[in-house]
Amino acid sequence: MEFLTHVPVDRTVVLPFLAAVALMELTPGPNMGWLAIVSLSQGRTAGLAAVAGITLGLTLWMVAAAFGLTEVVLLWPALYQTIRWAGVGFLLWLAWDAWRSTGDGADAAPIETRRRALFRRGLIGNLLNPKAALLYVVLLPGFIRPAQGPLLAQALTLGSLHVVVSVIVHSVIVLTAARAGGALLTRAQGPRMRAAMALGLVAVAVWTAWETRA
Repeated sequence: MEFLTHVPVDRTVVLPFLAAVALMELTPGPNMGWLAIVSLSQGRTAGLAAVAGITLGLTLWMVAAAFGLTEVVLLWPALYQTIRWAGVGFLLWLAWDAWRSTGDGADAAPIETRRRALFRRGLIGNLLNPKAALLYVVLLPGFIRPAQGPLLAQALTLGSLHVVVSVIVHSVIVLTAARAGGALLTRAQGPRMRAAMALGLVAVAVWTAWETRA
């Protein structure tokens, strides 16, 4: 592949790295569940706004890991647990917000306002996901070759490739869920839809608590 001749990493690790991150992104997780719920209930553009927020959060974790900042999460278990439970609490708050909403306010809000809200929620949710930090702390070192060149350039390059894979996988989830949700939205409205959304978010919160246990 032509692009492999231009990346500042060992070319032999690029494809194995892409395969590894693709498998991880395809493994069911909190982001996948939340994006599916948003796209099913609010449609494609809402889901893509959420993807943008998640992507920015992941990018910030990636840059922090490249500079060695995320190792603090491993050195201070209390910090890890604080981030972990804050993330779970945030998801439970989203569930409560979905349950108590009448739907009228959300529908009346301008589209751009709703998109910005989903962007912020995606960003905050991913920043409160310690698994994103541990992913880079645990995964990246195995694909970095000190003899190849500057470690920072390698970490940023591989991290950027992971972000690209994440965007592709998350976008496919959104488009698939939004298509399925088109028919659903015409049949399920009001309290039943709110209850389904709330229960789905509670399930994602429980899932997050289990998957991030240390």
